[in-house]
Amino acid sequence: MQTHQRVLAFDFGASSGRAMLAWLEDGGLRLQEVHRFANQPVLAAGRLYWDILRLFHEMKTGMAKAQAAGGFSAVGIDAWGVDFGLLDRRGRLLQNPVHYRDLRTEGRPEAVFKVISREELYSRTGIQCMRINTIYQLAALQAEEPELLAQADSLLLIPDLLAYFLTGVRRSEYTEASTTNLLNCRQRDWDFALLEKLGIPAKLFAPMIQPGESYGTLLPEICEETGCRPVPVLAVGSHDTASAVAAVPVLDDKPAAYISCGTWSLFGAELTEPLLNDASAAANFTNEAGCGGTIRYLRNIMGLWLAQQSRAFWEKRGEDVSYALLDAETEAAPAFRSFIDPDDPRFELPGDLPSRIRAYCRETGQPEPGGRGEVLRCIYESLAMKYRHALGKLEGLTGRRYDTLYMIGGGIKDHLLCRMTAAACGIPVCAGPAEATASGNAAVQLMALGLLKDFQEVRRAVAKGAELTRYQPEDQEGWAAAYQRFLQVCSID
Repeated sequence: MQTHQRVLAFDFGASSGRAMLAWLEDGGLRLQEVHRFANQPVLAAGRLYWDILRLFHEMKTGMAKAQAAGGFSAVGIDAWGVDFGLLDRRGRLLQNPVHYRDLRTEGRPEAVFKVISREELYSRTGIQCMRINTIYQLAALQAEEPELLAQADSLLLIPDLLAYFLTGVRRSEYTEASTTNLLNCRQRDWDFALLEKLGIPAKLFAPMIQPGESYGTLLPEICEETGCRPVPVLAVGSHDTASAVAAVPVLDDKPAAYISCGTWSLFGAELTEPLLNDASAAANFTNEAGCGGTIRYLRNIMGLWLAQQSRAFWEKRGEDVSYALLDAETEAAPAFRSFIDPDDPRFELPGDLPSRIRAYCRETGQPEPGGRGEVLRCIYESLAMKYRHALGKLEGLTGRRYDTLYMIGGGIKDHLLCRMTAAACGIPVCAGPAEATASGNAAVQLMALGLLKDFQEVRRAVAKGAELTRYQPEDQEGWAAAYQRFLQVCSID
């Protein structure tokens, strides 16, 4: 049986976006892609920006296509965290949002820690220290462009900004707000005392909205341009990882660890309360908000960005970068030859990643990867080792044993990485759904419309509609020995 109501999920990733129609059929969640588009940052005058108006144009194109495909009853938007747009008092955008990889935040955490200690900041917000966080972007604005901040009347994170363009309503969705380092994770609202201490105007921050609540309905001019009805724009897990984790197909009460695998790898588990002790702070785990009042307790790990950028570099040189060919070269490369720490700062920026990987290996006394397969094998094995390290930390911090690792997101299409992850971690991997973020986005909308009862039904619907693959650990002795060498050469404790 198919329901008559369909919803439209917009999922914005770091390199592309898509519009997905979703509905329930025979108890399972079904998805149909109606529009896909590139999300390419723009470097101008020494600053890296998101092309937000192009993304909004693509949204309207997606809405028109979805309407032509039969229409929809609601819209939901998810995107990456931390980045924002500033609006003036007339509600107009002051400048394109700056990309989190821009270098303006270098050295800003240390400047913030002179005002509030790293320990106190973690105890209030529970957020992993990363220079990309909104708090450090605002510190950069205060230092470099105070006149821009003075003109601002509102600050809206990316999904909230796009929802504002559609509805004219300014709200801050809870899961997205938690990525800023400015949300009090106990009070689950903006930390206004922290804002005052940092000299950040509280007026910038819109009232909080929870997943499942409505921003408002589509503006008349949007309906006229796209041919859509004035349907509600619903808050979902507007941080893409929050939507993805809502779609983890856990169907029992056992503790579950997950990796949301894409450009970034988000490795963690769901908790009912934040974990804010000294050990958690030292391990640099983050307490981000999840759907249904949960805490996404996780560690950000540099993910398939490393492989994506390497492939892009080879493609620019005119090489054949078909996935089948690269996979074959990677499989043929020798195992456990060289390792990198995927989170080394030298790998943050785009460019010639293969040369940086070779330099890292040379500096750490390891053989330099030669061909493309050796480079990719180094990346995948190192990621799998970093996952094993994160699993050990997670189990120690939460006091739980995790006997299955759920991998979700587009990264699971890389079967070699899934196999290596199971082998490195020593536990089975359940991979799927690949479209976890869009699935969680759509399912929260369907729940808000009364078509799903709760998050247990959400996960059952996702599991029934998705293709899941299980991977068993292999060569445990070989991976255990290689892991010890990885820790040693990469100086990871």
